[in-house]
Amino acid sequence: MTEKEKMLAGMEYSATDEELLRELNAVKEVIHDYNLLRPSDRDGKLQLLKQLLGHIGDDAIIINQPFYCDYGKQISVGRRFFANFNFTVLDEASVTIGDDCFIGPNVSIFTACHSTDPVERNSRREWARPVTIGNNVWIGGNVTILPGINIGDNVTIGAGSVVVNDIPSGSIAVGNPCRVVRTL
Repeated sequence: MTEKEKMLAGMEYSATDEELLRELNAVKEVIHDYNLLRPSDRDGKLQLLKQLLGHIGDDAIIINQPFYCDYGKQISVGRRFFANFNFTVLDEASVTIGDDCFIGPNVSIFTACHSTDPVERNSRREWARPVTIGNNVWIGGNVTILPGINIGDNVTIGAGSVVVNDIPSGSIAVGNPCRVVRTL
């Protein structure tokens, strides 16, 4: 298997693989172009997002600039999706976001995992876990979503939360670590 195939399969892989580094740099070029577009250039932004992302649903509102991601193709967003400024997605694994989701400013979604052992971490070996966000989810500003998290439908995640565990459908969850405080 190639290192990319290992990465996409959730296996340990080398983050310094030449093929992966070339792809990361190519995506950075597209991201650079996206972030330099005029805010009023909706068609240009949509065109670059369709080139960059694995899937973008109909009636997607848009992703405000600046936007950052690693690979892009592992990101799927549903219908009427909106993300505010400084949306960052480390998509070494799939990131699936449902319909009618709203992402506040400075939200980060991480799929990449690294060893807590410094010797292992310095080997530049890592692995990735997918993140799934259901339909009708609102994620407040400055939220961080960690690898392997599933957020159900009809959920609100409060600003500043760090999501370290799955959040069930019909919940309002807040805090660090993020926890359910109310069920709808």
